[in-house]
Amino acid sequence: MRDVLSQIVRWWAAGETFGLATVVSTFRSAPRPPGAAMAVSGEEAEGSVSGGCVEGAVYELAREVAASGVPVLQRYGVSDDDAFSAGLTCGGILDVFVEPVSREAFPELGEVAGSVSAREPVAVATVLSGPGRTGARRIVWPDRASGSLDGDRLDDAVDDDARGMLAQGITGIRRYGPHGERRLDDLAVFVHSFAPPPRMLVFGAIDFAAAVARIGKFLGYHVVVCDARPVFATARRFPDADEVVVRWPHDYLTSITVDERTAICVLTHDPRFDVPLLEVALRTPAGYVGAMGSRRTHEDRLERLRQAGLGEAELARLRSPIGLDLGARTPEETAVSIAAELVQLRWGGSGRPLTGGSGRIHGDGVRR
Repeated sequence: MRDVLSQIVRWWAAGETFGLATVVSTFRSAPRPPGAAMAVSGEEAEGSVSGGCVEGAVYELAREVAASGVPVLQRYGVSDDDAFSAGLTCGGILDVFVEPVSREAFPELGEVAGSVSAREPVAVATVLSGPGRTGARRIVWPDRASGSLDGDRLDDAVDDDARGMLAQGITGIRRYGPHGERRLDDLAVFVHSFAPPPRMLVFGAIDFAAAVARIGKFLGYHVVVCDARPVFATARRFPDADEVVVRWPHDYLTSITVDERTAICVLTHDPRFDVPLLEVALRTPAGYVGAMGSRRTHEDRLERLRQAGLGEAELARLRSPIGLDLGARTPEETAVSIAAELVQLRWGGSGRPLTGGSGRIHGDGVRR
């Protein structure tokens, strides 16, 4: 929904009533993940739920829901009669929740948009089906909550789950009993997490870093480029970076909080910089730590890190030489190989050509 948030806030602020369609669950090779959204106001549409397969059907349903004020949970799969009419030609299945949105129906939307803009974590929990009130909504922040799903015990259970999902950046359905019982699944609640973008920390202000920063931004990361040399670490040289920091890399990394979604790319391939930096990086919970350099550089680096006291389990986390083997030569090609490795690790892909495989393309859709 981030993709359509600015537009729907404009409609909302203008007092319009519009339909908001959100993918809440997927099966098999569905084209877009939970959280993908399309908003429809009159004859205007923003966003996408399927990359084109069922957009026409969702558009019409969103217009109907906006007019009726009644939310609908609709499943789309392969059409038996005509796969190009209202089905998914990829063979996947989408569950789409379509709800009416207005200042009266969703009074907290402005506050949600403000939190997203300010990079404050916030989750929107919505009842999809079951004994609860379909469309009931609760907004959950790490330190507070607003709205109700019609029951204190249910609200408390959802608050706990939503905060856990926010911490992990997860969006999806959770199931409860009518009073928040964990052992039952009568009631389905969709928790849409708006966690701040994960960070990519790029160390080494070289030409490769500019390409990595560019593709990191494209993948949705908040990109920081850090180097101790002020003549090289400038915003002019790295226009795609969100931040450019002039500081010794290991000092900077020690001063910030790193989580499991953080990607650390060490491009210095100079032991004066990368050994102290990797000594810190490999002891953080970062989900990805990669370092540029030849295999010879890598072996020398490992030995230096062992001498610094790192154990084999810590060293095994290091992705070096960085990236997948694509035969990359240029900075841009190398950035693609690093991005490919990040995507592979996130979703558990094999890294092999799809042509030689079989079965489902998108796997189980579970982040690693």
